[in-house]
Amino acid sequence: MRVCELRQKEVINVCTCASLGCVIDVEFDPKDGCITALIVPGGSRLSCFWGHEAEIIIPWRCICQIGKDIILVELPKEKDKDRDKGR
Repeated sequence: MRVCELRQKEVINVCTCASLGCVIDVEFDPKDGCITALIVPGGSRLSCFWGHEAEIIIPWRCICQIGKDIILVELPKEKDKDRDKGR
């Protein structure tokens, strides 16, 4: 699977059943080239001109399953609290 294919998938937190958005970037270990985390945008600010708040970094170990259209992740509610403040 290519990174561009991951960017087309929606990320869902199975702990809260919330959509976190789509993957915007990945973090990888330069020594072995393995992906260590997925990055999705944080909550949006008041105006789209100001961009997004800090990104949500999802460690690879938190990924439950990668499907055809979605990626299921298991993140504790505390990680989602910052995202919900923007809504």
